[in-house]
Amino acid sequence: MNTLIQEKTQELCNALLTQPEMIALRQRIDTFMANDSARGAYDSLMSQGQALQEKQHHGQKLEPSEISEFEAKREALLGNPVARGFLDAQEELHALQGSIQKQISKTIELGRVPVAADLEEGSCGSGCGCH
Repeated sequence: MNTLIQEKTQELCNALLTQPEMIALRQRIDTFMANDSARGAYDSLMSQGQALQEKQHHGQKLEPSEISEFEAKREALLGNPVARGFLDAQEELHALQGSIQKQISKTIELGRVPVAADLEEGSCGSGCGCH
């Protein structure tokens, strides 16, 4: 890879890591990772959700008690501020990552730095003919 591109990528990474919002996101994730109770509840919910999906995928009917148990665990997890902070942080990080990837992809696709209109959902760019 071009040395300048590597250098600028490093600058972007450093800029991301020093942003107060990113530091706050990392703190929420670290708090969750250090909380055995919240992590256990999350892992249990994810395992149960996976098992229910597999059961459904194999054409088996889900029992109302299974669904209500899952929903109760889900509500309890969402009511836990540490777990909620983690889930929100995950969502925010995913959105940030998607935004960065979209801007880079559009830059490569268009051969120029994209403007806001290029990044709008459903926009193919100014040369696509759909405008």
